Amino acid sequence: MTQRPLGAQISHMLKARGVDVIFGIPGVHNVEMYRGIEEAGITHVLARHEQGAGFMADGYARATGKPGVAYVITGPGLCNTMTPLGQAYSDSVPVLAISSCLDEISAKRGQLHQMLDQAGAARTVCDWSEEARSASAAYQLIDRAFTEFAGARPRSKHVQVPIALAGSMAEGAPQPLPSPAKPQAPHAQLYQAVAMVLAAQKPVFVFGGGAVAGADVVGDLMRMSGAASFTTYAGRGIVPVETPLNFGATLARGDTAAIFAQADLVVAVGTELAEVDLWRSDLGHSCPMIRVDLDPSVLAQGKSGDLLIHGDAEAFLRAMAIAIPARTDDRAPCWDAEMVAASKARWRAETDAERPGIVPICAALRAALPEDTMFFSDMTQFAYVAKEVWDMPRSAHWHHPFGFGTLGYALPAAIGGKIGLGHQPVVAIAGDYGFQYTLQELGVAVELELCLPIILWDNGKLKEIEDSMVRSQIAPNAVIARNPDFCKLAEAYGAASARPASLDDMAAEMKKALTRKGPTLIHITPDILGS
Repeated sequence: MTQRPLGAQISHMLKARGVDVIFGIPGVHNVEMYRGIEEAGITHVLARHEQGAGFMADGYARATGKPGVAYVITGPGLCNTMTPLGQAYSDSVPVLAISSCLDEISAKRGQLHQMLDQAGAARTVCDWSEEARSASAAYQLIDRAFTEFAGARPRSKHVQVPIALAGSMAEGAPQPLPSPAKPQAPHAQLYQAVAMVLAAQKPVFVFGGGAVAGADVVGDLMRMSGAASFTTYAGRGIVPVETPLNFGATLARGDTAAIFAQADLVVAVGTELAEVDLWRSDLGHSCPMIRVDLDPSVLAQGKSGDLLIHGDAEAFLRAMAIAIPARTDDRAPCWDAEMVAASKARWRAETDAERPGIVPICAALRAALPEDTMFFSDMTQFAYVAKEVWDMPRSAHWHHPFGFGTLGYALPAAIGGKIGLGHQPVVAIAGDYGFQYTLQELGVAVELELCLPIILWDNGKLKEIEDSMVRSQIAPNAVIARNPDFCKLAEAYGAASARPASLDDMAAEMKKALTRKGPTLIHITPDILGS
């Protein structure tokens, strides 16, 4: 095999494993990683900040289902990427960060970018973080990451390569490994699950983001079983919108606990049922649960009497859809479709009352956008409302920083997603404060001429925090910051901008933005409803 510097060999290795795009920023410590990128046939996207590079890799991975890869430098470069790595870990996104590191840190102090324990720092936010001390170790660690992405719960990984090693000559990487099969539920457990569903009078399914791959059979499964259903925010779109017994993404509504208290079986598929799903300590059920997950640590949260299935959610759903016959009248579950519809209407009204004015804007935008639009949202009140009331016609088409809950996610993640999807419509949704965390990545969207509408919800403050302070009887403090003229700022980068005066104007501007070469900032304030 041809010898090349190890940094170049790593790029060729990544290309052989299906990597077409790398997001990153070169520096004096990781230049050897850049020697082979073009030769390998990989596109490099130059971020404006390492945090942006990490979020772009995350958005690319969520949009395409392929691992997102970021190249960053020693020390501050990796530290700047740790927030995206933490986000990818919490939301089960396959992101691989490859960084440089110093050759020796024990005896020598005062080196550029020196950290006490760089790998250890990344280990706090990644599934694992390891240093490759030889070419073969680098190859093995990268293959370990890709194998785990394919066969287990995907989470962020970090590999660091010493500077001298990256520049040393090395033989090429071995051929790619075969993709591993995901764990499958034992037949005995599948039979038991079918029997439990058929015996239940009021079964409820809860679908999380881990069930996305089996979404095409869920409509039939719900119809045949007669079960009611909920989705987590990440699971939106898995259950067809028109399904009459679907409560939607409303788990966080407090009185859904009363719904689960009526159930005689809960089937939780591909979901942690985490704090950010429920915003309460438990579902509220007292019945047995069938829990299906790739992650054994999730199953460990089960209770005595539950059926815990360590396996692939897609395979489980396909097996259930085949095995469960249509329920006859004498065995049909007794959920009331009118009660479901009334509950959803009540919760929608509650959502509108809690954060007034956003629901009608969501409705106008939904009507103006194609069904295959993919969304990337930030931590903003606009997204908090939309996640509950915006019925998604397709699964895995709304991405949000759920677990780690970082600001600044939407714009760079949408850029990564748009790069991965090509002509498919992509929209970013950010608040006025969070947008400023990573607004410099607007330059990347302009540079690459990405057709990317950016909805900027500007209420002039950290409104969610202000509301939280008021509820806690704290005088609102440090919740208002002076904002720039966002439209002029976008134009300074070379982007288009619009400040619609009405909902009709907003819909028209959105349609224009979807035809432009380059990004468009659409600045929306609460005043739009009074126009």
